[in-house]
Amino acid sequence: MSRADLLRDLSRRLGHDFDDIGLLEEALTHPSALEGRPGRNYDRLEFLGDRVLGVVIADELHRRFPEAAAGELSRRFSALVRGETLAAVARELAIGPLLSFSVGERQAGGADRLANLENACEAIVAALYLDGGLEAARRFVLAKWEPFLALERAAAKDPKNALQEWAHVAGRGQPRYAVESRSGPDHNPHFRVAVEVDGLPPAIGDGTSKRAAEQAAAAALLALHANRRSDA
Repeated sequence: MSRADLLRDLSRRLGHDFDDIGLLEEALTHPSALEGRPGRNYDRLEFLGDRVLGVVIADELHRRFPEAAAGELSRRFSALVRGETLAAVARELAIGPLLSFSVGERQAGGADRLANLENACEAIVAALYLDGGLEAARRFVLAKWEPFLALERAAAKDPKNALQEWAHVAGRGQPRYAVESRSGPDHNPHFRVAVEVDGLPPAIGDGTSKRAAEQAAAAALLALHANRRSDA
């Protein structure tokens, strides 16, 4: 399959018919590919795409979570725009093999390097924005980020299920809950529950029932995971 055919196939998967296919080629060009020759790599598009993605995700979170405080929206935003999420979208689209690299960068595993996939994904968002306007970028982002947005909504409604789903997808086994303490009279008890998932420190939750404490602990562990990733 020719390069032109590969780009047309990617355009179809992106859901956009490019007027300027050169923008898509630019979004797929790693800086190493030029090796001092004139031309454009994805750096400028990545800068723009980061901002476009941020506007789309922030707007969607504001719409989906009308009761959420600013701090909660910020936590959810960080989880949705972090490198791992962008790389997951890029892998689902099979972007890695389409990236242009120097021979050395490709041999060093550049096609699956998180930073390269993250940057290319943001550059593609910018290419869509420049070629088709904000609506073209928005359609792509909302389509490809929907599984992650759905998980964020599930986390708000049922943190235990959301934590179990995330742990399964991440290959970290089942969450493990343990009652740390029970206090108070029978008519007004207070439970403290700890939850652990492989690879993360335990989180604690409190509630007036065991299930409520488990939900609180699950929500705390999801927040801990999001904060660790955004700080990485």
